[in-house]
Amino acid sequence: MKKIVTVLAVVMSLLMVGHSVKAQNKFAVVSLSELIPLMPETKKADTAMNDYQNALAQSYDDMRREFSEQDSLLSSKDTAKYTKAQLELKRKNLGDLYQKMMTFQQQAQQMAQQKNQELLAPIQKKAVEAIQTVAKENGYTYVFVKEQLLVYPPAEDIINLVKKKLGISITATTAPVTK
Repeated sequence: MKKIVTVLAVVMSLLMVGHSVKAQNKFAVVSLSELIPLMPETKKADTAMNDYQNALAQSYDDMRREFSEQDSLLSSKDTAKYTKAQLELKRKNLGDLYQKMMTFQQQAQQMAQQKNQELLAPIQKKAVEAIQTVAKENGYTYVFVKEQLLVYPPAEDIINLVKKKLGISITATTAPVTK
């Protein structure tokens, strides 16, 4: 009988402790897709990304121009001055250049995605670290990213606290500028 009373006492105390721990949980939400565009580093990354994409586009345009020039040479009436072997070699070179253009086009997309990830990674890291700091300073147990959840418990939106931590004007918005 003493054992049963002891076990019941332990179970009751565990339930009470568990219940009090549960009551201490504090939830918050934040929108990374709203926060990251407001960070000054994002504007620099966007500029760098545009420059990189322009460089890739210029390289592709140069290849396309070279292809057009070689193609027009083979399509003109001047081909009579070339031997059959020379024409065959020029057609092969034209095919190789076309293949190079297609390969570059695919690689350029991958290179652009990789560059974008490289540019955004430190910005995202800084945002996450700021969120973690705000959560710790304000006693939040869980911070949910709004974009990743369809349903979440009632929680406080801490985006203004994170903006303040990052030194971003609280009134800053991502609204498009109209001309």
